[in-house]
Amino acid sequence: MQIVDDRRALHQIPELDRQLPQTMDYLRSALSGLKCRVFSPMASSLCAWFDFGQKEAIAFRADADALPITERTKAPYASRNPGCMHACGHDGHMAILLELARRLDKKEELPHNVLLVFQCAEETTGGARDLCATGIFKQYHVEAIFAMHLWPGLPAGMVASRLNEMMSRSCEVKVDIYGKSAHIARAEEGCDALAAGVEFYRRVMAMEGALPKKVFRLLRFGKFTSGTVCNALSDHTHMEGSLRAFQDEVFYSLRAGIVSIGKEVERSTGCTVSVYMNDGYPAIMNPPDLHRRVRKAVGFFELDKPSMITEDFSWYQRTLPGMFFFLGAGDAPALHSDCFDFDEDILLKGADFFEALSEEFR
Repeated sequence: MQIVDDRRALHQIPELDRQLPQTMDYLRSALSGLKCRVFSPMASSLCAWFDFGQKEAIAFRADADALPITERTKAPYASRNPGCMHACGHDGHMAILLELARRLDKKEELPHNVLLVFQCAEETTGGARDLCATGIFKQYHVEAIFAMHLWPGLPAGMVASRLNEMMSRSCEVKVDIYGKSAHIARAEEGCDALAAGVEFYRRVMAMEGALPKKVFRLLRFGKFTSGTVCNALSDHTHMEGSLRAFQDEVFYSLRAGIVSIGKEVERSTGCTVSVYMNDGYPAIMNPPDLHRRVRKAVGFFELDKPSMITEDFSWYQRTLPGMFFFLGAGDAPALHSDCFDFDEDILLKGADFFEALSEEFR
């Protein structure tokens, strides 16, 4: 089956970030001979344009980069590139779009033109934002863009989505607290960075916990290191965590609260508190009008709650209407694990869904 052959071939040549020469060569070769125009809007990304003579177009996107993980599946099609692995299903996403391309090639007419997008740097710096900046969606009159992600834990082959909140906005939170070390027998001569860290953590967690339960958000710390010996005050505490939310007002309110609490702890303890937070990716929010139009065109399962994981598809939604889907991978290993693999039969379900959407979306 060609879709499986594509997936396995791509799985063996995983590449990172924006350095995808083998992947791009494979995609170009697979698309050659089809009734589409293949072009690169930017380095390490590829588009296939199917012109059905319509005024408007829709787009489908697949991410093409892999992860810096050493594969341990022992599959016959395992990665041949040391230290790199398609551990997030991007090989499957690309195979689905290649199958869709072959099906589009056989069609005489559709209600709109179709743009297929193979994108770099989803796992790192957000290649979606750079693709939007090229202006291709305006140039090709794209009115909506769609994508799906393999999803372990969801029944195999099920296509699912939801209205509004789908995947969260996120940013890293790093905190450094500097105090002054002193022997604990003379603690008054020092400034306890560990105690300041505990106080900072307590206040931040209380702030997050005070929000209503109906507000989807997450603020947790996974790393807390402080001090060197048992009988001396710590002069440095380092904390690392993650902030995730959907509505921008909630996200930025929590960010501002973290900074404010840092200043309060600085004043009350005498330690110096430094807070760093990166920009991260925006939240994926499926817009009501597009959700309604897709629901009218094709069937899919409606999820009852969003995911707190992030995805750079959100940058497309800042440029044009976009809707994101999960493709159930059943009882597959977790995404980003060194043993991630899946039942390849689900790939046809993804291609069937995208084909139906290309035919029925109005």
